[in-house]
Amino acid sequence: MDEARADRDTPIVRRREMLSWPVALVCGSAVLTGCGTTRQASSAATSTPAPTREQAPEVPVTPPEDLMREHGVLKRVLLIYREGIRRISAGEQVPAQPLHAGAGIIRTFIEEYHEQLEERYVFPPLVKARKLTDIVSVLVRQHQRGRVLTGRILDATAHPTPRQARRDLVANMAAFIRMYEPHEAREDTVVFPAMREVISPKEFTEMAETFEDEEHRRFGAAGFTGIVGQVADIEKTLGIYDLNQFTPRL
Repeated sequence: MDEARADRDTPIVRRREMLSWPVALVCGSAVLTGCGTTRQASSAATSTPAPTREQAPEVPVTPPEDLMREHGVLKRVLLIYREGIRRISAGEQVPAQPLHAGAGIIRTFIEEYHEQLEERYVFPPLVKARKLTDIVSVLVRQHQRGRVLTGRILDATAHPTPRQARRDLVANMAAFIRMYEPHEAREDTVVFPAMREVISPKEFTEMAETFEDEEHRRFGAAGFTGIVGQVADIEKTLGIYDLNQFTPRL
């Protein structure tokens, strides 16, 4: 089965659909099985009700949380770039395939999806309210410069890299890291919190649904989780997946 058919045949259960389901459907077969014995034990259940745990509805992912966890994907690719820089600077072979895969995630998931959400849904309400306009203009310009750098990284890692191309690749990855670390930090601590000041609760809810729909439309049923899995595979290839290796020895 190809990926397109798999996406088409795989049902996507959205959070807002879960909230509207009857409890019996949410709880599944355990509830349905218990229905047959409920009437027989009704008197006993009335006098001494068994303790039950109420089925808690799933908490929706808010737009800022959604955007911040996508920043987590970006940060992990920046670590992949750092490992590439370390190896090239140490005279080792260019890990072209992992770097190319990482840049591909930046292109499709960050630049063509995440940043488009920001430019379409986050920045305009702020500009309309005349809030953070200076910051927004810089962020948009950095999005544009980032796409240029990503194009260079993709080109440089698509084929064997001569000596000069290696230096250019390191310079482009370093420039991308230097720009996006403060970029995402400013968005997480200033821009995303300000969204609540200019977007109504109703629009906030609608935005969350729009983000979720767009995520699954672009990346299938797995969505964000599938992208994280791809990043983890690249990290394993480079030997930087084990989180404990980054713990300093004191």
